[in-house]
Amino acid sequence: MRYHSLVAALSLGSTALALHDQQFPVSTTGEACVRPLNIANLNNDGSHSFILGLKSEQWRLEEGPIENTTGNLIFDTVHSLLQRWPNTRYRNGHNIVPGVIPTGTLLYHGTVSHTIPSGPFWAATDPEHSLVFALGYGSGWQLTLAAMRPLKVLYFDGNSAAKVSEGTMDTQDIIAWGEVQPERYRDDQSRIKDLCRWGQEFGIDGFVRMEMDFEVMLCDVTAGVEVVSFLHVRVSWKDRIPYPGVPSTPSNPALDSDIWNRTFESMHSGSWHNRYPGDSRIVLDLAGLVSLYDIALAPSLVPVRAGLERWDHRVLGISSEDISQVKRKLAEVISRPDPSSGIDWKTLTHVIVDRYADRLEFMQHLLNFTSSDSQELLQRAMLMQNQLRVVFAPYILNATVVPSADTPGLPPLQWASPMFRLCATTHTTAMINHVPLMTPSERLLLKAIEDTTREICRVTTKMWAVGVMSGLDVLFPLELNEEELDVAQIMNDWRQDTQKLMSWLDWSIWIKCRPACGPEEMCYIPTWPIDGPEPWPPHQSPRDPAEVKNLADLVEHPPEGSASADGFFFIRIPTEEWRKPQPKCIRRLLPYES
Repeated sequence: MRYHSLVAALSLGSTALALHDQQFPVSTTGEACVRPLNIANLNNDGSHSFILGLKSEQWRLEEGPIENTTGNLIFDTVHSLLQRWPNTRYRNGHNIVPGVIPTGTLLYHGTVSHTIPSGPFWAATDPEHSLVFALGYGSGWQLTLAAMRPLKVLYFDGNSAAKVSEGTMDTQDIIAWGEVQPERYRDDQSRIKDLCRWGQEFGIDGFVRMEMDFEVMLCDVTAGVEVVSFLHVRVSWKDRIPYPGVPSTPSNPALDSDIWNRTFESMHSGSWHNRYPGDSRIVLDLAGLVSLYDIALAPSLVPVRAGLERWDHRVLGISSEDISQVKRKLAEVISRPDPSSGIDWKTLTHVIVDRYADRLEFMQHLLNFTSSDSQELLQRAMLMQNQLRVVFAPYILNATVVPSADTPGLPPLQWASPMFRLCATTHTTAMINHVPLMTPSERLLLKAIEDTTREICRVTTKMWAVGVMSGLDVLFPLELNEEELDVAQIMNDWRQDTQKLMSWLDWSIWIKCRPACGPEEMCYIPTWPIDGPEPWPPHQSPRDPAEVKNLADLVEHPPEGSASADGFFFIRIPTEEWRKPQPKCIRRLLPYES
């Protein structure tokens, strides 16, 4: 049949609604029985339902995700938890997750004096990060602590320790202060004290955030940790840090190489946690996930996000009623006595990404092809069909019958619905017996996984079925009329479908340096405070190292009319490049230039 006729026939949705399962020309004789899922209103609050039956209208290949769905966003942010790369790319976090830091875990605190903190303070998970804060006159102090019991923590995802007003602190603000206060983005002293005051009722020991590496805001140095060592270390920080690129003078000494090295290595240590499993020293309890992408939990954010690109999503604009609901939900998950279902959600999301990320990226590569030679184009289309068949190999039933194009009353691709259903539900079908044991957070995760796998399988099933009916699949040989077959149109539609699906999934695993970096380079994505939009605080940098509160305080205002240095440290970048960070290779050795 002509390909354009096949596409036009996809609009026969009204016919599909009238079909019953027995009308499909597919026999499952001899196949293992798959029990249909038909789960409804098992969530106590009625906000989620799971209906995964076998009715044909539920598996129509022309129906994509509903408007404003967030299942894909919940799936991606959950898979990205505690990974530096995706949380640097999308800085404004939307998840708050309880967890523990296991017994024996080491934490590090760099300081200017030989004094153990008496109140809430910051500790790094890697010593390279904490050494940046050991800011003495040529020397500093490195405090190493060990957890003597599991430390109860809350994790704020995103680049949640970046001191910018664009949304990185929003989720912390609503817990600490009951509202988003973007003008207080630098007020970390009050933030940590108020968070610890709020968490005291629930036995919270600290809060996990991410700067250029991960850190823990510990509430009490006397609770759950002990001192391993408190070392006086040699550093080369001067009492005044000049603006990079300014000529050295007696009153304004130039930065020496060790300063550049320490700054770079603090970021390099963070890159160890770029990808899955992320920083494994924090063990999260996903059965207690609180997501601001949960439409039932924070409905006021739906119109706030409408029409915005994902870069611009933030919690500012949430209603006071929703903030109260979020805080109640968080109190419930922290205090809940009920066990969870026992499902390993972290591994499950990774299995799904593992299964499809590489395949989709390879298909995108195959489709990036044009040729005026019809035979070359046909060969490439058949290679693409082979890859689609590989994806569907576990679900292609031996008894599948491909109808002729002119079968009356049957949409042309509806015969592939059983494969669509098997693909979409394979990871969740067995969970039916666990649903009554699931927490509300787990049911949210289940729905996000269902939404994500359904769309992956819907798009790829449609692409595969089009190839089959166009005579491109060797497992289902159909007479190929090359004069009627519009291979260029098939390839173009496949290309658009693949791009749209990958954009909807938006997995950061596809964001990488191309070509790959060399052995003396590192793949880098714009990171606060290295090249954020506000690297200079709105005040003169302190001359006394004891006044330094965070890394941004190390940098003073650039001299009037001065040019930026070639290095990337503390240098402004174009606003759009900061807003939509893209990867690039940078040197791992002096001089640190891109």
